[in-house]
Formats: sequence, C-alpha cells, structure tokens
Amino acid sequence: MDGVFLTDGDFNAYKTLIYNESGIHFTATNRAILESRLKEQLRTKSIPTVKDYFNLISTDKEELKSFLDSITTNLTRFFRNQAHFDALEHHVIPELMKIKKALGSTLIKVWSAGCSTGEEPFTIAMLLSEILPPPWKFEITASDISLKCLMMGKEGFYSDSRIVGIPNAYLAKYFDKVEGGYKVHQDLMSKIRFDYHNLKNDSGQRNLDIVFCRNVIIYFDETAQNAVISRFWDAMANKSFLFIGHSESLFGMNTKFEFVKTQWATLYRKYI
Repeated sequence: MDGVFLTDGDFNAYKTLIYNESGIHFTATNRAILESRLKEQLRTKSIPTVKDYFNLISTDKEELKSFLDSITTNLTRFFRNQAHFDALEHHVIPELMKIKKALGSTLIKVWSAGCSTGEEPFTIAMLLSEILPPPWKFEITASDISLKCLMMGKEGFYSDSRIVGIPNAYLAKYFDKVEGGYKVHQDLMSKIRFDYHNLKNDSGQRNLDIVFCRNVIIYFDETAQNAVISRFWDAMANKSFLFIGHSESLFGMNTKFEFVKTQWATLYRKYI
C-alpha cells in the first residue's frame, strides 16, 4: 500500500471501509475522487503513505470522521429545486395542518438529512415561518456526516455569492448584512438543531412529519439505500412526507412509501 496512488488492493480496502462505515459506495467511475481526497488528506496531515493513513482511520474514530467528511460532496444552495418548496407550501403543509388539527397538535417536526452547510434547513425554516399561522410551530433537525459543514450551518454565515436564490423580502427579514456576507437571524437559528449523524445508523428520531433527504442516497448502493429508506420509515409519523432528489427514485425498492404526484413535484408519503 505504499505510495500516494491507490493500487487495486488499496482501492478495495478503502472502498470496503467507507461502505461499512457510511454506506457510501465507491466504484471504478468515482475512484479518481477518492484518490484526490486521499492525496489531500495525506498532504495536510503529513502522513507518508496510504497504508499509514488506512491504519490510522481503522483505529482512530475521530480521524475516520474527518476522512468521511473529506470524501462527501457538499453541493447545495438556498431554494435548490424550487418545485420541492412549492409542493411543500401548497400541498404538504395544508395536508399536515388538517391531519395535525384532528390530532390536537400544532407542531410540525422536520428532518433535513444530509443538510450540508445549512442552506436547505434554513430555506425550510424561512418558508414555514412565512406560511404557518399562530399558534402553529415547527422544529427542524438538520444532520450531516460532515462536521465541517455542520459548523458552517451552526454559524449561519453565508458569503455574498452564496445567498443567490433567496427572495429579497426573505433576505431582509431573516438575515443581517455583515462584512463579507449575511448572517441568519437568531430567532430563525433557534428553530433548527444541527446534529452529526451517519445515515448508516438509526437517528433515534420518531414521529417526524417531513423528511428531506435530497441527492444523498444516490451515493449508496441498493442494499444501503433500502436500509436508509427503512430507517426513514421508522422515524416518520403516519401520513408524513418524504422528499428525495429529483434524480432519485424509490422505484423498484422494497419500501412501503406511496408515490405522490402533485402539480409542483413528486414526493413520497408514509400511509399506514
């Protein structure tokens, strides 16, 4: 395992470890991504060989977290795939309000799984703040496998180039202009709990009304995808809603989720 470039044996060892620890599936197609991220890790940590680094992440859980953080792709933006948020506003929330009212509840619980640097949960929070009348409340759990991304989300600071897509009225209402960018208002921050979570494990959450997990399961193989979707089912309340990426689908998977087609976007529902 000497050298920086991965031999086939190196690659198989790393991809097996990654899969066992996270469910992320590396193939020959994205092998170059793994090699690039490994080179960077060895350079920044002054570790001479991939064998040395493999031994380190095999025994040091914190370094393993750092490594998994380095190989994840964190592409996101505010109001990404607007159609999903239109469906949330015009279909999901009105449905949930009727359901929750019948149960005597005015709380909507949301999970943004694979939240990256926080743009998705803050988008959801802004939208729910706008459309939910008193006495309705909401709480959002935002999780990711990347500690670096979670820290950025917790800080709530976004450079000028990253606030593209936020309507001007929302920007004025929910952000403060600061040097170099914008800072999320504390009252909106208080609605979101950022938490480290590996989707390979049960989150411990239950009775969720809405789950967003977009452009995440695409990195998993079929077995890991089924396991993740099953854990979502367990975490969600009856008559709750699941959003996945527009290029992702539950078609052909062993799942009990119902496919829902609205005039804005397609999504899934847990209905027992």
